[in-house]
Amino acid sequence: MKSTFVAALVLLLAVAHGSEARAVVKRDVQSDVDKITKMLSEMSTSITAATQEMVENIRALEMTNAAQTYVEDSRAKIQPLVEKVQAEAVKLQEQVKPYISDIEEHIKPLTDNINAQVKPLSDNFHAQVKPLTDMMEKLLQQVMDQSKALLPPQ
Repeated sequence: MKSTFVAALVLLLAVAHGSEARAVVKRDVQSDVDKITKMLSEMSTSITAATQEMVENIRALEMTNAAQTYVEDSRAKIQPLVEKVQAEAVKLQEQVKPYISDIEEHIKPLTDNINAQVKPLSDNFHAQVKPLTDMMEKLLQQVMDQSKALLPPQ
């Protein structure tokens, strides 16, 4: 009877342990399901954000490419005009060159005449002002020397 009682007790403990283990497994499974659900939700959010960022980058790249294409097309349209204007400017410069040379020939005697008249005046002015500037320079030097003499020795 003792052995039957011990066997029944062991059987009862085994059943209880199995039931408890099954309940623990059920709780762990639910916890794992929650963890997996949370992880899948986070992955979905991350993938959505990455996709959104990639779409924005592609749009920005498309806008950059469109702008670059526009600039290149505009440059292609404007370049012939620029070349034409440059060619016209060169032609105009060649046409104006004789007139400029002629004006220079007429003005040169006038400027030489003005220089000839102004040179003696500027030389005379310089000769009259030179003694004054020398005197001012000596005066300023004396003031500096006297100021230095008033300073305490260092």
